[in-house]
Amino acid sequence: MSEQTSAVVSACGADLDPEIRQFVTRMSAAFASHPNFNDLPFPEMRRACEQVRAPWAVGGPEMAQRTERWVATPVGDVRVRIHNPSERTGKPALIYMHGGGWTTFSIDTHDRLMREYAALADIVVLGVDYALSPEVKFPAAQQQIAAVTRWVHQHSEELGIHRDRIALGGDSAGGNLAITTALRLRDEGDAGIVQAIVTNYAVVDIYSTPEALQRYGHEGYMLGADEMLGFWENYLRSPDDAKSPLVCPVLADLQGLPPVLMIIPECDILTEQNWRFARQLGQAGVKVATSFYDGASHSFLEAMSISAISNRAIADTAQWLRETLEPATAT
Repeated sequence: MSEQTSAVVSACGADLDPEIRQFVTRMSAAFASHPNFNDLPFPEMRRACEQVRAPWAVGGPEMAQRTERWVATPVGDVRVRIHNPSERTGKPALIYMHGGGWTTFSIDTHDRLMREYAALADIVVLGVDYALSPEVKFPAAQQQIAAVTRWVHQHSEELGIHRDRIALGGDSAGGNLAITTALRLRDEGDAGIVQAIVTNYAVVDIYSTPEALQRYGHEGYMLGADEMLGFWENYLRSPDDAKSPLVCPVLADLQGLPPVLMIIPECDILTEQNWRFARQLGQAGVKVATSFYDGASHSFLEAMSISAISNRAIADTAQWLRETLEPATAT
């Protein structure tokens, strides 16, 4: 193992698609404009992240209706932003969780991505502004999302949503929350609420192979090895939490989950664990689809304003959502 690991050399981003490389370069330069970013107090770090991400969230499709609601949960009220692209009633819904290592980002940083999904699939997309770590640790955010999902199901008619066509989705840590919330709902007797799951470069295990960390965990890619370690430390109450299947779904009994679509980029420390998890889903009898994108990095979907690969991945997801949630009307 050590010989193999030592032979792995990072390409420092040279293997990225040119448009994705431009995205990573511009994002890195923007973060570099905030001195000592990693030493900032968390509120200041989050404000810096919002500023860096803001240019990538503008533009895109207009919604027929865009509203916000506060949803009461057992662990605090949660803001939910509702993107409705058309007047059609009884549409499916995607409840979406932003990434950011359970620590940063918001429904603002991922606003355009959610609107793109809404417009392309003609579904209602609800962004959940769940509580962030380390101020609030596992399982609070997950409990909030489960409560929001139940609320959407209970208020589906009011929201113009088909109550039997609700999906969970998310990127990175948000992908983790989508999967683990579905597991929580299943284990608490509400498995039937969620009809589909979408994960974008999801965190599914605390363990990444040494090869993956060496190859993609350094300069030139969007998610660093040390950065991911810090996110885990922020999220977990103690190292023992990593033994929970509601934290690392690779440890879970996956039977009974609804169909899953996994968006997997080539150049990411999480890619290997995503392939492992896809195999586990299949072995558990879950209908799983994987879409792989050469030259893509972690967070690549946010490059949609300049990247053909990003737009292709978003369109692929929208098509899968239409076919999975509205099979009778799919063409």
